[in-house]
Amino acid sequence: MANNHSEAEKVEAYTRALLDAARGEGRANADLVQWQHAKKFSPEVLETLAAMQKEDDLGLIDEVSKQYKELLDNEDKTVSVTVTTAVPMDDELRAKVKAKAEKDLNAPVYLVERVDPSIIGGIMLEQRGKRYDASIRAQLSNIRKKLSSSFNGGEE
Repeated sequence: MANNHSEAEKVEAYTRALLDAARGEGRANADLVQWQHAKKFSPEVLETLAAMQKEDDLGLIDEVSKQYKELLDNEDKTVSVTVTTAVPMDDELRAKVKAKAEKDLNAPVYLVERVDPSIIGGIMLEQRGKRYDASIRAQLSNIRKKLSSSFNGGEE
């Protein structure tokens, strides 16, 4: 029950913040219409908007939209590859990862870099709907599963 109460408080806080900001800008009804459409946004759109907001780049939305359409219309063969590492990549590693990905995919590559300390080390690559996880976290998880199955199913 406490969880529902906490969720209700969050909903009210978000709602009041949105409404107060919208009223302050004189666009409460317009923001309501936008909010009703927001649930239609894909996670990629929401993530990109959040990144643009964080970098104070929301003024680039029109340009990003135009370039997105141009790239799509031109059937750009560039593959977006998301690279997650525990610490930021240096230029040398970035070049190696890009060269390897371009060779493997036989296409130009655009790297999207993410830093996630929880992977401990190693690297995770995501491209064309596929994920390759060579992180320390994944390796430790695999070791844990093997040890668990060995002790649970092995001889004593």
